[in-house]
Amino acid sequence: MARTSSSSVFALLSSSWCLLLLCLAPFMHSGNEPSSFLSTSRTQLEHKVYFKEEFDTGWEARWAEPKWRRNSDMRGTWQVSAGDFYGDPERDRGLQTTQNARFYKIAASFEPFSNENRTLVVQYTVKHPQGMDCGGGYLKLMPPTVDMTSIDFEAFNIMFGPDICGSSTHKTHIIFQSGGKTYENKKTISAETDRLSHLYTLILHPDNTYEVQIDQKSVASGNLKEDYGFLPPRHIKDPHAYKPHNWIDDLKMADPTDKKPQGWDDAPEQIADPTATKPVDWMEEEDGEWSPPLIDNPEYKGEWTPRLIPNPNYKGEWVHPLIDNPNFTDDNNMYKYTFGAVGFDLWQVKSGTIFDHLIITDSIYEAKKYADATWFRSKDAEKRMMESYDEEKRRANLNTRALLETDTISGSQEIEPARNYATTPVCAQPPSA
Repeated sequence: MARTSSSSVFALLSSSWCLLLLCLAPFMHSGNEPSSFLSTSRTQLEHKVYFKEEFDTGWEARWAEPKWRRNSDMRGTWQVSAGDFYGDPERDRGLQTTQNARFYKIAASFEPFSNENRTLVVQYTVKHPQGMDCGGGYLKLMPPTVDMTSIDFEAFNIMFGPDICGSSTHKTHIIFQSGGKTYENKKTISAETDRLSHLYTLILHPDNTYEVQIDQKSVASGNLKEDYGFLPPRHIKDPHAYKPHNWIDDLKMADPTDKKPQGWDDAPEQIADPTATKPVDWMEEEDGEWSPPLIDNPEYKGEWTPRLIPNPNYKGEWVHPLIDNPNFTDDNNMYKYTFGAVGFDLWQVKSGTIFDHLIITDSIYEAKKYADATWFRSKDAEKRMMESYDEEKRRANLNTRALLETDTISGSQEIEPARNYATTPVCAQPPSA
């Protein structure tokens, strides 16, 4: 039989490797995708972006404010702005609140979709350039609505985003509504409190697990079954079980051999004050017989109690036995909703918050790609511009203060006209409401 040359073998192996790589190519990724992104190139083509908003030209046609049935005088006004500092003056224009101590409501609709058997990704940026002291920065995903002007913000599916109020509340909400009930996360998820733009991402998987990312870093994750009260408890206390009457759960007991020392109770709790003297003006005919006031007796030992010793009959804490809950029904579809609108329903004491770069999709890859093209590109430049902005304001304040001090010194050298201090008020009173 003819002997195969080494060059022929090498050519055959090379061809085999090339064929193998061609077969595996659709299932390979570069490694730059998030670790949770396991989709193949074929399924990437099936991923959908349900809604995307940059608040560019024509945003007013996509968003609507609902009709206010009450408190219309507390309605805040929206505008689109990049604020005083940003990474890009056009790309970073977002929806901004403009009036202090106001309610803000606005929503946009999109083609209804269900996240059944799909991952849901909700992502947007929040910037508090004003320095938020108390106000919401969350959004609401809502079911399909025919008339956006009459949308019910209380009937949402998911509420997600930051909420800040004073020093006690700095949290990121993930609240679900289902069956007319509201379910809040048992965990406390922190929120960013500085004045820069921050990227908030919620990832909800069809296996009822979730993850929250802030600035593309995971800050919380869990399972809806464990972190929310969607389901009744799997086990309940046996209603027919009771602690036995002779169950001893006292760890210690009084020592029966311990006896009260003789003379323990001889010293009373209070005695007459030996330093007290009868007042010189005391008249027994009018004031009665004088007696010194009582003081605590330093010799009083208090109530005697026998010393404690380990209880030889101690059985430990009685544990109520559990049984399977007959009303428990598992639910693997807690994650599933039908969505058709997104909106902001907020109260803000100090306005100025800017929302931008909103995307709703079923692809972690698409959300990351969008964030990289918007927030990630701007964040460093925005920080530099904020630092320059703050420095300019600081210098302007110093110059203003110097001018005021100069005017004060110059004015003090002039002869002040006579004033009637008896009739001139020190501070003007505010006008009556």
